[in-house]
Amino acid sequence: MTINEFITGFLGASAIEMIASAAGFICVFLLIRRNIWSWGFGLLQVSLFVWVFYQSKLYSDALLHVFYIGFQFYGWWNWMRHKDIKSELIIVRTTGRDVLLWSAVSLCAAVVLGFVMDEYTDASFAYADAFTTATSLVAQFLLTRRHLLNWLFWIAVDIVAIVIYFQKGLYPTSLLYVTFLIMCCIGQYSWWKQHKRQIRGSTPEDANHSLV
Repeated sequence: MTINEFITGFLGASAIEMIASAAGFICVFLLIRRNIWSWGFGLLQVSLFVWVFYQSKLYSDALLHVFYIGFQFYGWWNWMRHKDIKSELIIVRTTGRDVLLWSAVSLCAAVVLGFVMDEYTDASFAYADAFTTATSLVAQFLLTRRHLLNWLFWIAVDIVAIVIYFQKGLYPTSLLYVTFLIMCCIGQYSWWKQHKRQIRGSTPEDANHSLV
């Protein structure tokens, strides 16, 4: 693909995809800053992407964003309830066992969902799309629960998603996910620094790493 073809495809993208991409950028920027309004922009983003991905026959992604709608409300509610005396979001430690457990869950779910989509639908990139779906659900759950290492799962999702969306001609979305990848690395660093500050401040809830 040439630069001109990419630019033409980018400029020819639907208004819905462009608005969803812009809302997604703002959402992740606010997540990095642990700002509660990230969930409002996230709700706009995921609602619009349901239509975008359905039109592109990325059914696993479309289904994922339906679930995301519920997560936006849950995330808002949970973040509001867990702030320290300075109104800073309390970040929860993620153990190595947590990472291994949820990695296994996402991979197993991706295989099952990928098989179903490959056998019974005309889905594009059935297994890769299923991987981004399953891993995104894990990452979103960890994010709503304020877990420090949720960003590692998002980074894995972004790498695979960039390739899928570029191949499907969703150029604004693929560019958005390149931006997401960079921002997730920044987010992990930012949350790590905040987590360290909370440990030094002896935040009582910091020691609690339960997913319940």
